[in-house]
Amino acid sequence: MWYELAFTPDDNDTWLVTAPQFDEVASYGATDEEACRNGRNAIEEAIAARIAHGDDIPFPLKETKGKGWFVEVPALVFLKSALYMALREKGWSRADLMRELKCQREHVDRLFRLDHNSRLDSLEEAFKALGHPLRFDMEFHKAA
Repeated sequence: MWYELAFTPDDNDTWLVTAPQFDEVASYGATDEEACRNGRNAIEEAIAARIAHGDDIPFPLKETKGKGWFVEVPALVFLKSALYMALREKGWSRADLMRELKCQREHVDRLFRLDHNSRLDSLEEAFKALGHPLRFDMEFHKAA
């Protein structure tokens, strides 16, 4: 899933990078590539901070239309963000999810930490507990 970046020329031959969906994101880059990488990292940090503070996460774009700069967040960041928003939508706390999954607090906390490499089966179980079975809408390709 994608988020948009905005580039503004800076005084020092660099780009100031912001993200329209995240007021708190501000980064920079000397090249387009560096600016995109730093912008994506700043978006990931903003998502982690929003999860930590209990704030909403903007819905990512499903596709990139028009002119502009866009960055794709890693699948694990997307899944953890979606799980967090599903938890909020249901009105549950992490303790509620812990009781439903019959697991330790640390296990549930790791599901929402972007710096933890959670297992897909753990995320799938959590989505099911929230009433949102994990689905993938990608094509299954034929063998050659």
